[in-house]
Order: sequence, then C-alpha cells, then structure tokens
Amino acid sequence: MVDFKQDILAPVASDFAAMDHFIQTGINSKVPLVMSVSRYVVEAGGKRMRPLMCLLAARACSNVDNNVNKEASLRLAAIIEMLHTATLVHDDVVDESGLRRGRPTANATWNNATAVLVGDYLIARAFDLLVSLKDFTLLQEFSSGTCEIAEGEVLQLQYQHNPDTDEATYLKIIHGKTSRLFELATEGAAILAGQPQHRAALKAYAGHFGNAFQIVDDILDYTSDADILGKNIGDDLMEGKPTLPLIAALMNATPDEQQLLKTTIQTGGVESLDRIIRIVQDSGALDYCRKRATEETHNAVAALASLPDSIYRQALENLARLALTRIS
Repeated sequence: MVDFKQDILAPVASDFAAMDHFIQTGINSKVPLVMSVSRYVVEAGGKRMRPLMCLLAARACSNVDNNVNKEASLRLAAIIEMLHTATLVHDDVVDESGLRRGRPTANATWNNATAVLVGDYLIARAFDLLVSLKDFTLLQEFSSGTCEIAEGEVLQLQYQHNPDTDEATYLKIIHGKTSRLFELATEGAAILAGQPQHRAALKAYAGHFGNAFQIVDDILDYTSDADILGKNIGDDLMEGKPTLPLIAALMNATPDEQQLLKTTIQTGGVESLDRIIRIVQDSGALDYCRKRATEETHNAVAALASLPDSIYRQALENLARLALTRIS
C-alpha cells in the first residue's frame, strides 16, 4: 500500500513546505478583499497534487541540486497552484456550486462577482510570477496551455445536457479541464530544468494521470458520499454533465433506463438520483470506468520509463498508483 507522506511527499518535503509558504506570500494585493478571498480559496487546497507533481518532475528529470534551480521550481509549483485555484473558483461560479472540498465555495461565501474577479486576479498574478522566471519557452507553453484549459471548460459547457456525448468527446473535455494543467506542471518543470529531452515523457505521464484522475472522480460521484467527495453527490447529474459513467451506462442499459438517463441529462436535476445510481451500478458502467482508469494509470507509469531511475521518479509512479486506489 502506497503511503502518501512516506512514498510521495518525503523526497521533496522541504521543497513542498517552502512552496506552500511562497504561495501565501506571493498573493500580495493592495486590495483587502482580494487578499481575503484569495487566501480563503488557496488555504482550502487539498494535497496540492499539481505543485507536488511539478516539484517531483523537476527533481526526476534533473538531479542537479542547486539553489537557482530549486528557487525557480518552487516558484513554478506555486504558479501551478494559483492557476489551479483560479480554475476551481471560476468552475464553482459556472456550476453554481455551494460546496468545495467540504467547505462553502467563494461564490457562496461572498458572491459570484467577487469570486470571478478574484479568480481573474489569481490568473494574472500567476502570469506575473511566470514572467519573472524569464523563460520564453515556458511562458509560451503556459500561455497556449491556459487557452486550452479555458477551451476545455467551454467544450464541457457546449456538451452540457447533451445525451449523445461519446467517450471521445468526453476525453477531449477532461484533457482540457483536468489533464492539461497536470501536463503544464511536469513539462514546465522539464523546460525550467533545461532538460528538453524529458518534456515528452513527463507530459505523457501527466496527461494519462489527469485522465485517470478525472475518471476516478466521476466514478466517486456514484459510489462515495459528500463528506469523502467534498461536494454534493449528484452535482454532475444536477448540472446535466454526461460523464463517463453515464456514457457507459447508456451503452448497456435497457431502453426504458436509457430514456430516463437521456431525459435526466437533458433536463438536469436529481429527482431520480437513487434510481440512476442503481442503473449506473447495475449496467457495468463503473467496472468499465475502473478498467479505463487503470489503463490510463498504467500508461502514465510506463511513460516515465525513459527518465533516470530515482526516488523522484518512483514517487511520481507512486502518486499515479495512489490516485487510482481511491476506487479500490
């Protein structure tokens, strides 16, 4: 069994603590409300997997331990977390969510306008810090990557309430909304470390990891509870999002069940939530989703094979395996 602190965090524990401190000090707006809301959403962070992955990738592709590289990787990891937090704040407004990681969202605590504008501030601040790294290749990658993240969110909005969404479209959506930021974390670390030969491998790892991570999240929406999930069960269904469990269930359900699933996706709502959960579970959809998440995890681990063997590469492998165990 993988232990998070020992098998993943330990190799970069001091870097991680310094990065966490840098995030707190890096938010330095002159506007008190910006400071209050920013700190509220940043401090709500979970295990900070994206910046952790960035720190591990930086060490995994270059074991050179000098203060210049270390300081830059800490800054990059903090930038990743700021961007991630901004996307969550904006997502909560779009989805009208009231709960995130078991806490009231920023839009529920303040209001939509404040949440949107503070999300904008976090993105702007992240790019302000990114420019200070003085790496044009890195800046270019983050600029295009951030555009793709926004496009993924818009694509999800476009297919909301569409029961004809297929798995290929679902994968395009989750690549933008989830996997792309993981890719920026790892590929960005390779760029910053001056190790371009490892960019493709680390990007592939993160892309497959992100896919697996999102599929697991979508499975948990039908198998978990609000305390564990950190959001209300059925939120995706309420919003008419055709996630992979629903897409897979539609392939195997009876005609009557298919009609109920399609109608619910089209209209949203959780009036039939208990029955839909049973349909999804009985159709074999969750088994299929577990299989796909396992495949993506194996592909993520395999992508790291070209990197030099180290405790940092092993920690990245452990992180991928641990993320999968949430459904075991």
